Amino acid sequence: MICRKISPLVTQSSTNREIFLNLISNSSTAEHLNQTHTQIIRNGFSDDLITITKLTQKLISLNLIDQAYNLFSSFPKPDIFLFNVILRHHSSCFPLYSHLRNKTSLKPDNFTYAFIISSSSRLVSPKIGYWIHCHSIIDGFQSDSFVGSSVTDFYLKFNQIQNAQKAFDKITDPDTVSWNTLISGLVRNGCFSDSIRVFQDMHLSGTARFESSTLAAVLPAAAELQDMRTGMYVHCIAIKTGFIAHVYVLTGLISLYSKCGDVLTAEFVFEQIDEPDLLFKDLVGSGFEVDSCTIVGLIPVCSPVGHLCLSNSIHGFSIKFGVSSNSSVSTALITVYSRLNEIGSARKLFDEAPNKSLASWNAMISGYTQNGFADFAIDLFKQMQVLEIRPNQVTLTSILSACAQLGALTLGKWVHELVTKEEFQSNAYLFTAMLKTGISPTGVTFLSLLYSCSHSGLVNEGDRVFRAMKTDHGIEPGQEHYACMVDLHGRAGNLEQALEFIKQMPVEPGPGVWGALLGACMTHKNKTIAKIASDKLFELDPENIEHFVLLSNIYSTGQSYQEAAKVREIARNKSLTKIPGCTVIEVGGAVHVFTSGDRSHTHWQEIYAKLEELTSKIRELGFQAETDIAFT
Repeated sequence: MICRKISPLVTQSSTNREIFLNLISNSSTAEHLNQTHTQIIRNGFSDDLITITKLTQKLISLNLIDQAYNLFSSFPKPDIFLFNVILRHHSSCFPLYSHLRNKTSLKPDNFTYAFIISSSSRLVSPKIGYWIHCHSIIDGFQSDSFVGSSVTDFYLKFNQIQNAQKAFDKITDPDTVSWNTLISGLVRNGCFSDSIRVFQDMHLSGTARFESSTLAAVLPAAAELQDMRTGMYVHCIAIKTGFIAHVYVLTGLISLYSKCGDVLTAEFVFEQIDEPDLLFKDLVGSGFEVDSCTIVGLIPVCSPVGHLCLSNSIHGFSIKFGVSSNSSVSTALITVYSRLNEIGSARKLFDEAPNKSLASWNAMISGYTQNGFADFAIDLFKQMQVLEIRPNQVTLTSILSACAQLGALTLGKWVHELVTKEEFQSNAYLFTAMLKTGISPTGVTFLSLLYSCSHSGLVNEGDRVFRAMKTDHGIEPGQEHYACMVDLHGRAGNLEQALEFIKQMPVEPGPGVWGALLGACMTHKNKTIAKIASDKLFELDPENIEHFVLLSNIYSTGQSYQEAAKVREIARNKSLTKIPGCTVIEVGGAVHVFTSGDRSHTHWQEIYAKLEELTSKIRELGFQAETDIAFT
């Protein structure tokens, strides 16, 4: 073996030491290291401080802690450096520290105190940490940045914010690590405003430079406070310093913009990640502590399509590290599962969440509504009422949509009463009041306003709100905002103006925008513009049969039966299948759903008998069925 070739080379002390040091460095297994140790003893270097220190460090790097401690214990005259090597890693560091102070002539240095205080942070009680902190002050190390950072972290671990701030203030020249320790510790303790203040102080001091860890530490605070200004400032620094590609900075920014309601920017940041799956793998392999903010930032809520495997992996990772019960994490996962049509996974996660926030309820109700499970959405909303959870605008918007899907008139009236009761009726008034209080609006705020203007026929007000969105508040409109504007003009019958608006869009209009225009064409029976809109939709979303159905119905209502037949033929050639249309009736507060020719209802015979009776009476009055817009 390698070690056995050493003996003939023993000629000079310094040369032999270098040989042993190289052998120690090159040893990759415990077996090789033990062989090297044997040769060290045989060649009389067992008392050589430099060699034994190097061997001790190597044993620790191979996780042979007890063997390293035994080697240290057998060494007659360790120096303070060797003491520190063991103190940093061994479980019996406190008796060893006591031995150092009482049984040797050595004096603890700043590394000694930093290591031993860090170990104190992992104890149940802070008493030993107090004792060691006093020793460090007596020995004159309270202004040292290394010791001060450890003391600051120690007090933050025990939720003693004032003591942590005092320890930090005693540091003469705090470095980046010192600032990061205070910022991240304040965030862990929920002192978000204080952490942002410290971040600003760090910038003003000019004594330490920002690192990616600094930006990653403060972003969760900005996200929790929905402090868009600070978040955008951090974003600018990240771009300027080149830290924008760092995983914790990216995930922090995604979480920030998502919580501030700026979905467009959150999606933009997420799209900067070339391979989100690889980014997640890098995060898993990094060994760094993962918090809920990082997890939320990685969940592809804004762009879920094609990322089911990634979402599943992140879900499993969050369970493993105990953050799946965090409200922000579970809500983001519920949202992404719903958007991926994995509604069963979303509901399972919702049911398992121990602390359901209003955002969690909203995510689940919205998920049901978007996936066509309106009855489940209503049931969940009723559970909210039983539990006395107060809904907000998001809740009521989703549940009204569910009522519309089911044709649940009575329930819809009840929800409308809630809207009035909760004073959600005038979004424009709420918006004005919000601005007066100094609260910055988000993209979601403007979406709610535009939706209200569209359904209330307030065209001029909607135009004003849309212009103010960018000029007064600096928020770039997303596809959903443009679709709302098209719907606004379309509902008012301004189809030419709606089409011109689309042509003037600075971004490529998506299916939602053209779909809004096609829907307006159905309302106002405009075949010319419908053809333009449908051509775009067939290009952008060719597998969606609803566009073919809508265009066919537009032609049929305009008595253009040949064109309608051509559209139906194209759909059939594409093998597109229309989901059977449901008819809904509410009787005695209960909602009943049925399709054409349905015989699944328990009282279907009585229903058909009554239907035949009504049909006969209708015919006697001279009426006949309208089948022009039937899509078969």
